[in-house]
Amino acid sequence: MTDPGSNERAELIPALEALVGEDRCLSTPEQLLVYECDGLTSHSADPSAVVFPESREEVQQIVRACRVHDTPFVPRGAGTGLSGGALANEGAVVIECSRLNRIRELDPENRIAVVEPGVVNADLSVAAKPFGLFYAPDPSSQQACTLGGNVAENSGGPHTLKYGTTTNHVLALELVLPDGSCLALGDASGFAPGFDFVGAVVGSEGTLGIVTAATVRLEPIPERIETMLAVFPDVVSACRAVGGIIGSGMVPAALEIVDQRTIRAVEDSVYAAGLPRDAGAILIVELDGFEVALPKQVERVQALCSDAGAERVETARDEAERLRFWRARKGAFGAMGRLAPDLYVHDAVVPRTALPEVLAKVCEIGDRHRLTLSNVFHAGDGNLHPNISFDRRDPDELARVLAAGKEILETCVAAGGVITGEHGVGTEKQEFITLVFGEGDLDAMKRLRATFDPDRVCNPGKIFPTTRFCTESNPKARGYDRVPL
Repeated sequence: MTDPGSNERAELIPALEALVGEDRCLSTPEQLLVYECDGLTSHSADPSAVVFPESREEVQQIVRACRVHDTPFVPRGAGTGLSGGALANEGAVVIECSRLNRIRELDPENRIAVVEPGVVNADLSVAAKPFGLFYAPDPSSQQACTLGGNVAENSGGPHTLKYGTTTNHVLALELVLPDGSCLALGDASGFAPGFDFVGAVVGSEGTLGIVTAATVRLEPIPERIETMLAVFPDVVSACRAVGGIIGSGMVPAALEIVDQRTIRAVEDSVYAAGLPRDAGAILIVELDGFEVALPKQVERVQALCSDAGAERVETARDEAERLRFWRARKGAFGAMGRLAPDLYVHDAVVPRTALPEVLAKVCEIGDRHRLTLSNVFHAGDGNLHPNISFDRRDPDELARVLAAGKEILETCVAAGGVITGEHGVGTEKQEFITLVFGEGDLDAMKRLRATFDPDRVCNPGKIFPTTRFCTESNPKARGYDRVPL
């Protein structure tokens, strides 16, 4: 598919305006500029238009209009994604789902909610709190990110360690297909017969269709929560503490590490939490469960952290202090803006036992490329987030950032890891997907995609390496468009 020409676009815009009105269809250059990228600012693409549907029916009508005018489309939520997953490649129309923001149903008895894709992640827990429930997946951007984007990227967060990622909490989906039809996938019971199409859609990065509703699982608010902050001389000793805690048989709700450079950036920002600026690293440990069980677990964590070299371990005295600990972690990415105008938030996963060795190599890579690199990550899962602060206006520095990023991914894969834990492949990592998947793996993925989207009009140019988009990956050339659903 080629970019829609000016004549095609001239016909498309009035058609979209007729569907939703001029106030919900953006098309001028200055309006479209806002949507040229997501949280990965080093990648950009110009959309043909940005449309704001307010119902599933409008999404279907927009999709059909795009098909009539031979224009691809891409679903987008809050734009907080960090892999270029919401870019409007090939002049796509951005279907902006923020106004599909209703909680259609909240069923406390069955502990489920039916939500539209524009519902903000944190808002669902606020709505469920009066019923003693919460929504567990909690990306660091949960105050802004939306559930549709969470489904697309299979988002995680600090509490993934105990509660799992988005895929563990999605029971059913309402999906608008690239031909404008709609499918109901899964079941609110969680036991739908047949193929697990819900599992296929979660984490597919918006390439199989547009989610217009999701039935999600809610969790009971724990009877008691204990949050600790352990201060270490360096990141390696903090990682050893993580290994000791997991090795003891405990399953904390969260195990998060923040290194010294990040601590200092946080303390210089509006997210300041009173952290010790001279600490080499801090480890946030959160335990939750029945009140009778937690005191002994707290004592055990304190002992394990001390054995690993912790200088001290503080336990939050109340909810205000607990939120102070978490403010440092949740505000870390925002605080990075004090170091440089641009931030490359990497995302890779390694076995927990490999954390000390891999982190040492990651820091060496940053130093060798003369970059400002900091680490804040989900240590319990081995999900690393090396952050590189830079200025993309400097071509030499940008080249060094990209070279370092490639080395970091290669290092993580060599240690038995994978190239993404929660941010997705998008455009950022599509050229590196062959580090973990072979030809047969990619072929199977393309066949699955072709079942939903034989013409590759839904979020084109994502996930698969661009160098591979030739005859071998053309669904019609291979007959993939005839694979039955």
